[in-house]
Amino acid sequence: MQGMRELLADLWRQAGGDVAALQRVTLTGEEPALPSSFRTGAAAQVSIAAAGLAAAEIWRTRSGQAQDVSVDMRHAVVECRSERYLRHPPPPAWDAIAGVYKTGDGRYVRLHTNFPHHRDAVCKVLSCAPERDAVQAALMQWKGEDFETAAYAAGGVVALMRSHDEWIALPQAKAIAELPLVEITRIGDAAPRPWPQGERPLAGLRVLDLSRVIAGPVAGRTLAAHGADVMLVSSPNLPAIPWLTIDTGRGKRSCFADLDTEQGREALRGLLEGADIFSQGYRPQSLAARGFAPEDAARLSPGIVYVSLSAYGRSGPWAQRRGFDSLVQCATGFNHAEGQAAGVAGPKELPAQMLDHATGYLMAFGAMMAKLRQAREGGSWHVQVSLARTGKWLWEMGRLDKGLNAPDIGGDAVAALVQELPSGFGTLSGVRHAAVLGSTPAYWARPAVPLGTDPPVWGSAI
Repeated sequence: MQGMRELLADLWRQAGGDVAALQRVTLTGEEPALPSSFRTGAAAQVSIAAAGLAAAEIWRTRSGQAQDVSVDMRHAVVECRSERYLRHPPPPAWDAIAGVYKTGDGRYVRLHTNFPHHRDAVCKVLSCAPERDAVQAALMQWKGEDFETAAYAAGGVVALMRSHDEWIALPQAKAIAELPLVEITRIGDAAPRPWPQGERPLAGLRVLDLSRVIAGPVAGRTLAAHGADVMLVSSPNLPAIPWLTIDTGRGKRSCFADLDTEQGREALRGLLEGADIFSQGYRPQSLAARGFAPEDAARLSPGIVYVSLSAYGRSGPWAQRRGFDSLVQCATGFNHAEGQAAGVAGPKELPAQMLDHATGYLMAFGAMMAKLRQAREGGSWHVQVSLARTGKWLWEMGRLDKGLNAPDIGGDAVAALVQELPSGFGTLSGVRHAAVLGSTPAYWARPAVPLGTDPPVWGSAI
């Protein structure tokens, strides 16, 4: 079983990092950090440390000044549950019919219905009212895999609970196994872009964040923590989850652009022409149909770093499937394995949305490593990550025999890691960033604001 430093070193080398930089990293804390048979503490600490070290490398490149980076494991796992510790109404809440159900063949399925159109799709397939008892009764008339297939075809977001052996036998698991954890490829020619002036690692760099829920927004929040000017671009016609918007909106501007209209597409083209990083969490091909594929972005903004997040990877029969952390956990074996380790009959979730959060930090890490290459070599670059590939990474770290016996984290331990900040929603209490940089401390210079607060144009720098 690899230690945290070995895991970080492997990730760093695979992304082309300077091995000497690893000597400036300090990792503290011990496993298990949360009650789980999986190494959630390692995934949290290593992914956050990788992003922090990339920011430090950018600063060394820009200023000539090296600095130390430290990440404590307990702080890292608390940040990977940051949405739990946000203190401001509206309170976190799941949709009434979201969750786990039995099917007629004795299997379990998980429904994600926090967005109304996903809930409506499930109820249409089941021909039932949006009530838990009605959904359960209807699902007893279905085989689990048949329902999963039908619900996806109708636009729903669900997952059949599979064992890990069932998952790795699927063609999609084989497709994911062929992909690197963080894939960085050159997609066009461009001159190196000079670093702008600034007092922070990403100062003067402009980031477009076209993502929702957790993983993609965490990536944008991380880049903002190191000084980037991040513009969250949302559609006025798409639903949002309010407390997640607030928690992951720290450090960002926020504008609307409806990409189903020419006016919205023109606004995004204008933003893209001035951007350094374009980070998006749409399903594969969704943005391409609107004129914003990676190659389109490289033509509009030569030298761009384009970052793509997917649920199940860029290739394979499930490449177009929608997905969220809880569903990918369910489909790929985590819920089954955790349930077995805990001695329960049905699924058991990981103690954090770890696939989401770790993937978000890996997105930010990949974006910064690609930006370093762009400044050094030129070119336009494409960074690709997926929740399922992050899950493979977590699985391959190994298991903790008595991990589920670990105490959970709460009370004073969390309070010490929380800070109060002003925002467009009133005063917020939120978790500080866990990567501590010696010379350029991470912080959010902008408060979280309601969606659509800003116009879709770049304004003054932070």
